[in-house]
Amino acid sequence: MRLVSLLPSATEIVYALGLGDDLAGVTFECDEPPAARTDKAIVVGGRDTSGMTPGDIDRYVRAQLAAGQDLYTLHARALAGLAPDLILTQDLCRVCALPSGHVNDALTYLGCQADVLTLDPHSLDDVLNSILVVGQRAGVADRAERLVGELRARLARVAASVAGANEAGANEGGRGRPKVAMVEWVDPPFSAGHWVPDLVTAAGGEPVASRPGTQSVQTSWADIAAAGADLVVVAPCGFHLAGAVEQARLVAEALAAEGLADVPVWAIDANGIVVRPGPRLVNGVEALAAILYPQAVPAPPPGVIQQVR
Repeated sequence: MRLVSLLPSATEIVYALGLGDDLAGVTFECDEPPAARTDKAIVVGGRDTSGMTPGDIDRYVRAQLAAGQDLYTLHARALAGLAPDLILTQDLCRVCALPSGHVNDALTYLGCQADVLTLDPHSLDDVLNSILVVGQRAGVADRAERLVGELRARLARVAASVAGANEAGANEGGRGRPKVAMVEWVDPPFSAGHWVPDLVTAAGGEPVASRPGTQSVQTSWADIAAAGADLVVVAPCGFHLAGAVEQARLVAEALAAEGLADVPVWAIDANGIVVRPGPRLVNGVEALAAILYPQAVPAPPPGVIQQVR
């Protein structure tokens, strides 16, 4: 089966299922594993925002959407030329990837008969289930079941570790599950949405200033400060740890101006383990648990998390 992935998280799922050799086309943002972008045909292009500030990116996105312009360009004839059997796409977020309607319209126009699978997870369970669906449609249901079983086993180990730490803390008069505010964008600030609050819960925390199962929305530093978080984790969409650290320092200053000068602020590799709905979200849970319960959960490898205050 020839596969095409039109979003980075689906590309990660394909490789995790051992189907990298069957993948013919990807987007310009599919960088995990790195071979995906170098060895496969690029069928979706877009603007490189790596040199832009978060504020510049926000203004660019808002201007494009207000003008009815797309953020991504589908190279439709190149896609059809790959003769795919299955195309993986999404409708969850116009900012994150090309909507499936654009793909269907292009395939109809070109007379391409590929099957289109739309992945729109809203929770951590949805993400795990989407792996099963991809496996079923790609003919490797057994591999998908094994992979999801392994991911759920890792989540169960985290849950057991943090439960033990919480019980010990309660016996010593501790406060219980720490309240965590995840910040998905900093200029302007956006709350955490969709599956991101689930990562906090799975890591033994209590998500605050969040919108579980639905889209992230713009908020204010005052509202985040009022949520009573015990710590703040900055996970800006599209940024790895270095970019998150830089932005977390700005968040620390903004919260200090709201009277929260003593609340710990952490940065995390958002693009790698938080915002892409694929197998590495479990890495995100493990990393968050290491922040919340360092005495009970091993620290992740370098380049994953960093405290900035």
